[in-house]
Amino acid sequence: MSTTGLPGTTNAVTRYQALWESVRSRRTKPLVAKGLDKVSTRLSARLRNRRTALRFLLAEAERIDRLAPELRNHSEAALDESVREIREAVVRGTNDDPTLRRALALLREVARRQTGEEAYVVQIAGALGLIHGRIVEMKTGEGKTLTGSVAAPIIAWQRRRLHVFTVNDYLAKRDAHSREGIYRRCAVSVGAIVQEMNPSERAEVYARSIVYGTPKQITADWLRDQIRMGPVTSAWEGRTITGLAEPGSAGGLLIPGLRAALVDEADAVMIDEGVVPLIIARSRHEDEMSPIYKQADALASKLDEGPDYKIDHLRRKAELRRRGEHRLEEMFRQIDEPIWRATRRAKELVRTALVARHCYISGQQYQIVDGRVIIVDEFTGRFLADRSWEHGLHQAVEAKEGLGITADRETLARMSFQRFFRSYPFLAGMTGTAADATAEIEQVYARPVTIVPTNRPVIRREWPMRIFRTSEAKWSEIARSIEQVHAEGRPVLVGTRSIAASEHISKRLEARALEHRVLNANFDKEEATLIAQAGRAGAITVATNMAGRGTDILLDDRARQAGGLHVILTEVHGARRVDLQFIGRAGRQGDPGSAQIFCSLEDELIVQHAPNLSRGLRASGASEEIGSNPVAQRLVRLSQARAERRARIMRAGVLRQDDWVEKHLPGM
Repeated sequence: MSTTGLPGTTNAVTRYQALWESVRSRRTKPLVAKGLDKVSTRLSARLRNRRTALRFLLAEAERIDRLAPELRNHSEAALDESVREIREAVVRGTNDDPTLRRALALLREVARRQTGEEAYVVQIAGALGLIHGRIVEMKTGEGKTLTGSVAAPIIAWQRRRLHVFTVNDYLAKRDAHSREGIYRRCAVSVGAIVQEMNPSERAEVYARSIVYGTPKQITADWLRDQIRMGPVTSAWEGRTITGLAEPGSAGGLLIPGLRAALVDEADAVMIDEGVVPLIIARSRHEDEMSPIYKQADALASKLDEGPDYKIDHLRRKAELRRRGEHRLEEMFRQIDEPIWRATRRAKELVRTALVARHCYISGQQYQIVDGRVIIVDEFTGRFLADRSWEHGLHQAVEAKEGLGITADRETLARMSFQRFFRSYPFLAGMTGTAADATAEIEQVYARPVTIVPTNRPVIRREWPMRIFRTSEAKWSEIARSIEQVHAEGRPVLVGTRSIAASEHISKRLEARALEHRVLNANFDKEEATLIAQAGRAGAITVATNMAGRGTDILLDDRARQAGGLHVILTEVHGARRVDLQFIGRAGRQGDPGSAQIFCSLEDELIVQHAPNLSRGLRASGASEEIGSNPVAQRLVRLSQARAERRARIMRAGVLRQDDWVEKHLPGM
């Protein structure tokens, strides 16, 4: 039969029809809910989705499971014919419960034959939740990759095209390749968008039914399409601008519309990274500001913190005091450059230089690689090699480090991930830790959250948090604890918040002659290999919080008998969800394991969010370890709660800005 209009079709009519729908949807997207509307939005989302609550999903999954014996007896030809029939039914719009049950049962059998993996009942429930547009929480190690690959073909049949978002290029390529057999047998084409692709290669992949990629890659390509189209006020205007040129060619578009999105690690992508807008910029091809940034850094170095300026580390701002302003004005008069005559602009340059000196630290916010300042994603610990900070901050950091100054860049387009994901008519997601962000997900995306139970009971032990007065005492005890657990033959995974911290504990382990491996952004190409080996008996792996997302840590027999994986967190993160994500590496699928958190009153999170309380507690008493003190425990949780609240406020600010742009500048 003809495939016109079915998944995988790339004819011009279908492609541009999708484009006009997406252009039109940009005009009608509702503003973010405020006040009482927040409550209304959450309640309406729950009412609309009450039929697909967990009880319904599990009951349906049991019914689907009962179809397995029949389908196992199908010959290969009979299975293919059944898949073809159910595909045609779904494409025609038949999506009642019996049809979806049959479709999922067939997809489960296809996956079993193609990969050797048979989905558990809870995975079927998760897949059904995705098909109904829910955010599904499944604990680490519960098989989200298989769950997503069972749901994806059905969503692609329903919506023509599906974008599957992953956290890095490696996982996008791996999952597209490993799931290809399932998709091909379902008459669904698949591909992955990665950094090194040229426009024509990208266009060819975007024409497929299922496209894997990172939010950065796909959002950037969408923004480039918007730049290529220019302001569009009607579907016809867009058509006359782009003509019928092939995507990727001059005047053509890369992405044939936004139809459906499935987000892996949804909490990280949709919540944590939502505060950072993606910006498309071009170099101004001017470097006359290079000496100015160096002069600003030199002036900043002559000022004294306290008498001349105050640093707000939490907000990453510098405030000049009256003495500092007077000193700067005197120094400005000694420089023969016109820009230093404009006092307001000159002071802003110095303030930026002060922020670069005090709030942006090598090994934390950035790393110097091959003579370049490379931003480190503070949520994942990964390098963001093709990004730069705005408003002269990147140049100020380069000046501080004594590097060559890159040319300033001109912003052409910008969009937050929050706004981009809300542009999809259909949105679903998977994560290991969404429960703590349920309210925000329901408010921002109007997507209900379903927590799917584990296939086997979690028997991981969580040891009491250990709190120390000083960082030195904390790091010493962490090294001793690693050595002690290692001596039992158990594998140990040590989590850090920054590259610098991972290298610091590495040196302490070297001093104890403990063999170990370090996984941070400097070794990100080895991530999957290192994490896969972290479950061997006696292995010690030190990793930033990016470690292992999407890669299982499998225990060998000796490690399981010794007590399983032990996870050590060397510092509390700014969001409890990140702590839980890392702790969840231990105890997957009923395995034994344990986890423990270490922190000190000198940790950045506590110093920034509870400075007065932490100083008072440090000054009282003589014992280095104060974890038994209930005040200390409350202080740690208070600091984390304040960090989470501040992050929510920042994300809400980005969303308000997005909505203002949508309302007042709809062509952007």
